[in-house]
Amino acid sequence: MRIEYDRDTCIGMFQCVAEWDAFERDESAGKAVLADSEEREEDVFVREIPEDAEFDAKFAARVCPVDAIRVFDDDGEQIIP
Repeated sequence: MRIEYDRDTCIGMFQCVAEWDAFERDESAGKAVLADSEEREEDVFVREIPEDAEFDAKFAARVCPVDAIRVFDDDGEQIIP
């Protein structure tokens, strides 16, 4: 399972930070940061979700008010949002 985070879409509500510790606050930019991710394209960051963090990662995606976070299953199908 993998997560994609569009930093450009992020509006800095930091709800994802409260739900999964892989998201961190970047107060100077007013945006979240997805730790241990790689930038796939401009401002889109991707990382694998550890099995023990799947619930928290999914919840972080669900609470994002602007749908800046998407979760994909192992077959590449988008499951959230």
